[in-house]
Amino acid sequence: MLAFELNVVNGIRRMRTVCKDVTAETLYDVLHDTSYRRKWDTNMIDTYDIGRLTANADIGYYSWRCPRPLKNRDFVTLRSWLPLGNDYLIINYSVKHPQHPPKKDCVRAVSLLTGYLIQSNGANCSTLYYLTQMDPRGSLPKWVVNRVSQFVAPKAMRKIYKASLKYPEWKRRHDPALKPWMFPEQNALPCISVAELTLQRADSLENIDESGLSEEKAAPSDDEET
Repeated sequence: MLAFELNVVNGIRRMRTVCKDVTAETLYDVLHDTSYRRKWDTNMIDTYDIGRLTANADIGYYSWRCPRPLKNRDFVTLRSWLPLGNDYLIINYSVKHPQHPPKKDCVRAVSLLTGYLIQSNGANCSTLYYLTQMDPRGSLPKWVVNRVSQFVAPKAMRKIYKASLKYPEWKRRHDPALKPWMFPEQNALPCISVAELTLQRADSLENIDESGLSEEKAAPSDDEET
């Protein structure tokens, strides 16, 4: 990883990472490949695809482990993607699906808009831009916000970079021709109608007050460990 930048403006978190020895296509594959994500995303509790809307849009579930004593969070999102020549775009936002309501052991968070832009910088280098505005559905302590900015965000990007370096060799040994995000005819997910979905509005979900939780009781997440 050659460079990393992080900016937060009006609740919108923007990150930029220059990735040496990683092609734009490899980064794109790593962000799509849920089987491989289970190998490198150690904060993830579970992820799975629910169904497809079009050749380049689907519905998925993702939950992640928050540092104790915070409650874990999860999302149901509509994701779409688009190759742009040598560059790639992935965006998502939260939706409600009748068969995937909030779970008792997680706080249902809301992605207002999250996106990745992957730009090719030549034959073997790329730049990853990440932008997100999300509502964690909770009043979080200030130390949590500071910890995300100082530790979690940059190390999560570093984790993606390191996973991308190892992906070509891993993929050669695990269904190398299977890339439904590139080849829609390989997608075996059930079809979902847009009529089944509604936009997930934050004010319709339970709001958890965790502002009084002490940092002394917090366990570090994997993204904070060196």
